Amino acid sequence: MPTTLQSVPSFFVYGEPDRPLDVGFIHVETVMARRQVHFGKVAAHKHGQMAQITFWTSGSGAYFIEDQVIQFEAPAVSFMPSGTVHGFNIEPETTDAIVVSVADSALPLVKPLAALDFERPLFESRQKGSPLWDRLRATVQRLQVEYREGYSASLPALIAVAANDIARLARGSTENPTPDLDLARKLKSLVDVHFRDNWPLDRYLETLGTTPHLLAKACHQAYGQSVKSFIDDRRLLEAKRLLLFTVRSVEDITFELGFHDPAYFSRFFRKRVGEPPGEWRARRTEKQA
Repeated sequence: MPTTLQSVPSFFVYGEPDRPLDVGFIHVETVMARRQVHFGKVAAHKHGQMAQITFWTSGSGAYFIEDQVIQFEAPAVSFMPSGTVHGFNIEPETTDAIVVSVADSALPLVKPLAALDFERPLFESRQKGSPLWDRLRATVQRLQVEYREGYSASLPALIAVAANDIARLARGSTENPTPDLDLARKLKSLVDVHFRDNWPLDRYLETLGTTPHLLAKACHQAYGQSVKSFIDDRRLLEAKRLLLFTVRSVEDITFELGFHDPAYFSRFFRKRVGEPPGEWRARRTEKQA
């Protein structure tokens, strides 16, 4: 729900200000280790430099990913790439999870070994009877022990094992990355940085060193849409974040996203969501109050 913030807060770990991370930084702790900080209500936030795996070992609650609300019951697991807005509400007396935080600089050691799509947020709580839950629980608990006892060299391999189990639980692909997928991920990284700048397609093509055909093919294969639609969706996502999690005016958000006319932004938003940004904000705020 909207707060008095002008932007979504970015933390190191929840409640601690963002700070530079050591290369290869990995951190493991339980949700309840920070109970006195959040008391079971973790407000919308993001991590600018690290991804997180959260394995819910007990209890239930509501998990927030961007503008989605997911009701869950343990066992459940999430993967949040860096920059993804998330949070949760739980009953602190009965609910806990193990949280594995992995700096973006550590992921190159993990990605070649894992089938998980590290570019997209994921929350999985289905297939309750699957033996994969027991395997994942054992791996994440092993991560917790190895971290606590200081055996840092084994952590990337264990994270890769956990990521593979998460991908299987989500019925994700087990295929190795392809050149198209690699190009699509590079496009995503560029769009995340420059979606406010109104870059023309030629600028993306020049920066990526590719052709319109190859980029369109890669984007469609990875994300199921055209390059223009992919960029528009990123701007729409940021618009929803700012509308839902801050009290900034629609006009202010218009210019933050690189639009030059609030009326044009309103038409852009309405075409994709079905209602103007002010009405969407009011409805979602009332729904989450």
